[in-house]
Amino acid sequence: MLDVRILREAPDRLEEGLRRRGLTIDIASLAGRERRRRDLSGQVDEFKARRNRASAEIAQLKKAGQPAEALLGEMKSAAERIRSLDEEIGGLEREIWDAFLTIPNLPHPGVPTGSDERGNREVRRFGESRLGGTARPHWEVGERLGIVDFERASKIAGARFSVFIGAGARLERALIDFMLDLHTREFGYTEVSPPLLVNRESLVGTGQLPKFEEELFKVEGGSLFLIPTAEVPVTNLHRDEILDEGSLPRAYAAYTPCFRREAGAYGRDTRGLIRQHQFDKVELVRISRPEESYNELERLVSHAEEVLKRLDLPYRVVELCTGDLGFSAAKTYDIEVWMQGQGEGGAYREISSCSNCEAFQARRASIRYRPAGKKGTEFVHTLNGSGLAVGRTVAAILENFQSEDGSVAVPKALRDYMGGMDSIRKKT
Repeated sequence: MLDVRILREAPDRLEEGLRRRGLTIDIASLAGRERRRRDLSGQVDEFKARRNRASAEIAQLKKAGQPAEALLGEMKSAAERIRSLDEEIGGLEREIWDAFLTIPNLPHPGVPTGSDERGNREVRRFGESRLGGTARPHWEVGERLGIVDFERASKIAGARFSVFIGAGARLERALIDFMLDLHTREFGYTEVSPPLLVNRESLVGTGQLPKFEEELFKVEGGSLFLIPTAEVPVTNLHRDEILDEGSLPRAYAAYTPCFRREAGAYGRDTRGLIRQHQFDKVELVRISRPEESYNELERLVSHAEEVLKRLDLPYRVVELCTGDLGFSAAKTYDIEVWMQGQGEGGAYREISSCSNCEAFQARRASIRYRPAGKKGTEFVHTLNGSGLAVGRTVAAILENFQSEDGSVAVPKALRDYMGGMDSIRKKT
């Protein structure tokens, strides 16, 4: 959530930031309501001061044995006026708060301006395509090997689900263990195993609600939701807390299944593991002091990249333009893995999205820290990214490590996790 003070201190900056995102919002109306709220607050202060003066005078009159009916009437009138003004102020505050809950974060000034993914900027690449010609798509490879079953998943749950079987299930588990070990042992993340169900306050805190409720799976007859990403419960570990400055930065890694309706994504990636209603992911969350958060973003991206480097999977890093930024993000890097079997001759597909949300989530979730040598508290900056999406990593391995004989080589980094298995072959 943005700081409401921007309405009176920098409305032009707010309007320009939203314009860069391709949004037009009636900022003048919101600013007018904020001015009205401030004016009414000033009136409340005046009536309270008048009431206090009257109270002191009444005490003196009573002490002197003199009548105070007129002043008592003035006090009562002031109290009624204060109550009336407080109700109007409360209504305006709720209107402004509700409006700000639907306004996205402002892009960092350095983020490229663009209307959609065509405005994204490539930052760097790693690795080269290892196969010549046209490779088979991962769903075809997985089904031929008998390690992924989409048809039976559809029978069990419907479209956009999958079942990993045998070596496929082991590969999925190996990737999860490999990613968690890398992030916790080498990069210093603390592993977290959070609930898969969260309350509305948690989703408001990270920015999924109220704007994206149609994307979520809600438990019928209750107030809980299945998590769309571990970012939600992990970031909310510190909701309504004041952290010690010395404990920052904090770094958490969590493996969870994730659940998304993908409403609005109909017709896209209807086959395979790229866009499913349930998928596994290792999520990275970092919490830092504001002045360190952009260095923390680069660090976060490097940690996600290292997973792909260790797996010897080609990828590129792309900086998202303003029109492609997520709701809560001020700056985002997407890591796109090379998928040899996608389209004509292959394509890069997103496998991780790493974002600095600055104070946007911290303000919604009230996560603060106490700076040394200063009075009061400040909001932390929160960052998150996939490290990595597990199903998409499986897909990338199937497409990039397939052989002419139909087998798929197991990346060297995973072989110990796979019990020494160096390739996946169809069982005869």
